[in-house]
Amino acid sequence: MRKARILVFVCFIIPIFLWQCQTKDRVDLILHNGVVYSVDSSFTSQEAFAVKDGKFVAVGSSEDILNQYEADSVIDAGGQAVFPGLYDPHSHFMGLGGKLNATDLVGTTSYAEIVERLKAFRADHPDREWLMGRGWDQNDWDDTRFPDKSLLDEAFPDIPVYLTRIDGHAALVNSKALEMAEVNASSKAEGGLVQLKNGQPTGILVDNAQRLIGRVIPAATQEEKRQMLKAAEKACLALGLTTVSDAGLSRTDIDLIDEMHKEGSLKIRDYAMISVSPENLDYYLLKGPYQSDRLTVRSFKIYADGALGSRGACLLQPYADDASTGFLLTPAATMDGYFARIADSEFQANTHCIGDSANRLVLDLYGKYLKGSNDRRWRIEHAQIVSKPDVAKFGKYSIIPSVQPTHTTSDMYWADERLGPERIATAYAFKDLMKENGYIPLGSDFPVEAVNPLFGFHSAVARTDDNNYPDGGFQMENALTREEALRGMTIWAAKANFEDRTRGSIEPGKFADFVILQKDIMKIPLTEIRSVQVVRTVVGGETLFK
Repeated sequence: MRKARILVFVCFIIPIFLWQCQTKDRVDLILHNGVVYSVDSSFTSQEAFAVKDGKFVAVGSSEDILNQYEADSVIDAGGQAVFPGLYDPHSHFMGLGGKLNATDLVGTTSYAEIVERLKAFRADHPDREWLMGRGWDQNDWDDTRFPDKSLLDEAFPDIPVYLTRIDGHAALVNSKALEMAEVNASSKAEGGLVQLKNGQPTGILVDNAQRLIGRVIPAATQEEKRQMLKAAEKACLALGLTTVSDAGLSRTDIDLIDEMHKEGSLKIRDYAMISVSPENLDYYLLKGPYQSDRLTVRSFKIYADGALGSRGACLLQPYADDASTGFLLTPAATMDGYFARIADSEFQANTHCIGDSANRLVLDLYGKYLKGSNDRRWRIEHAQIVSKPDVAKFGKYSIIPSVQPTHTTSDMYWADERLGPERIATAYAFKDLMKENGYIPLGSDFPVEAVNPLFGFHSAVARTDDNNYPDGGFQMENALTREEALRGMTIWAAKANFEDRTRGSIEPGKFADFVILQKDIMKIPLTEIRSVQVVRTVVGGETLFK
């Protein structure tokens, strides 16, 4: 009898015990054999993680993860670097889609080259009612003055042409466009400029004056917008972006993005800033912030001034190369009214400020409502030229400087001509701004700049362009470390969006957004960073680019 009991124990009990000991937890995805930068509070590196239901459930060594978990989908990272999904906290996602549907004028070296690109585009798209383009920058030409409409009129007398400057704050149009919009020498736009020469429009429209033409350009249909968003998503995912932003959208466009997210036709995450207006304030303040797993709507976008390249940035003193001080796009009293309403809600105020005058004005208006240290996370978008006495206000009122490193390396060739030696020394001061609150989000402002987030990483750290100019870097006292730059493109960007509890780092409980890069940007020479390729982009555990 005793032998029989032993036999039963050996044959049945021990196998059950061993089976229970060997059983692994079932998950959807395992990644192992990687150099995983978690970007947690200690900036720890791991080798592996497990994902279930779109979220990280465990992070650790390859041995521990493989011993504890099993999955049908297993990624051997092959020793490559793995990072949290990259963020762009200030971009124009829908605007990128629009640019991809127009003539690309980035990198043109002359007005004549613009005309040639337009001719080629029109030959490929003969049915277009308007000839649209974006990306020209006269600062890249031998003649750095604003162009006029003469060459456009000669080449395109019968079709309206509208060409947006690279910063989006000026446009060049032809006579046909001016005629259709009934714009003439007497046309005015508050917060904008219709440039005149010999008493007649030159074809240059600065800032709000662009709306005079924009009102007669046929709006894109909903189906066209869907295609634009899909094209933009494809471009972003291929470059490792898992969360983008839209710095100023209409209610209609926000609803479209939400609809596409819900139906699964758009999967990249988006932080949408609402274009401020009395009507949008009425609607969204009553509705309250909106948060889904893919879309965040909890901020208003306000424009204080224009851009430095088109001399629309509002300065305390005149430009070094012009008698103007720039101008405000939104009157101070109007902005004050907006901030008063937003302060009485859970929404953020995100205000575009380039010049030192605009930055001072908005910092002081913010301070009027924020009063001191807080967690409202109101933002100054760009914060390009900040007078030294005003820098401390970012810390005093817990205001986030939302900056774009590639603006530095795009503007550095000519910014000193606009600002002079004293003001240029206080421009693009990312390190100084970061110290105020202990963090700084890094975006790109695409399509103003290139979409590739690694260009921004390189610009933040090396402060040089893609040709490694200037030698030694531009104003290196305000360069960021590689760790700071990576945080700025992940967890700090998430914090600026009120999303740091759900993503921005590789930690259990957060959405499984990650990217595998061909090379380790934390270790390779700075000169190689811009050429690094994306191996895989994953959003919520789903591979969307490989």
